[in-house]
Amino acid sequence: MKCISIEERAINLAHYIIDSKDTVRGAAKKFGISKSTVHKDVSERLKKINPGLAKEVRIILDENKAERHLRGGMATKLKYSHEKSRD
Repeated sequence: MKCISIEERAINLAHYIIDSKDTVRGAAKKFGISKSTVHKDVSERLKKINPGLAKEVRIILDENKAERHLRGGMATKLKYSHEKSRD
C-alpha cells in the first residue's frame, strides 16, 4: 500500500467529500480509516493546510448534519417495510 502523508490524506478526503457529497462515515469506509480520523483531518488539519478547501468541506458536512434525521427516518422506514413484506 502506498504511504501518503497526513496532509495529502486530508486533501484527498476533502476532495472526495466535496465531489461525492458523502458523509464522514461514508468517507471513512471508502478510505479505510476511522470516522474520528476523517473528522479531525477535514475539520482541524485542513484549516491549517488549505483554509478555502476546509470551508468548502464544512458546507457539505453541515448539509449532511442537517439531513441526518431524515436519513435515519428513511432507514427505519425501509427496515420496517422489509419486515412487513416478509409476514
